[in-house]
Amino acid sequence: MNRSEFIIATAAVLFVAFLLGWFASWLIHRVTRVTQSEMGELDRMAQELHDAEETRDQAITYLQQREAELSNQLTQTEAELQAAMEGLRDARREAEELRSEVDRLGGEA
Repeated sequence: MNRSEFIIATAAVLFVAFLLGWFASWLIHRVTRVTQSEMGELDRMAQELHDAEETRDQAITYLQQREAELSNQLTQTEAELQAAMEGLRDARREAEELRSEVDRLGGEA
């Protein structure tokens, strides 16, 4: 095989390799091509995901506000309970003092 035959054979092999590569690329592009309807579906799913994330964020904000309100109510209720318990203690102590006074005055008579 002389030099010209070698060059022609090499060129033919490279050309065939180029054609096979181009065909494989075209075939992969055809198989994996995203159609317009698929793009519409992807856009719709992206919008639904965005809406779901907004709804989640709103729910989290609402729950945080509600938790703060309930914590505030609990604190107020505990303070009221503490005040009521102190008032009851004072009333019992006063009632006991009055009983003692009545018993003391009843014993003197």
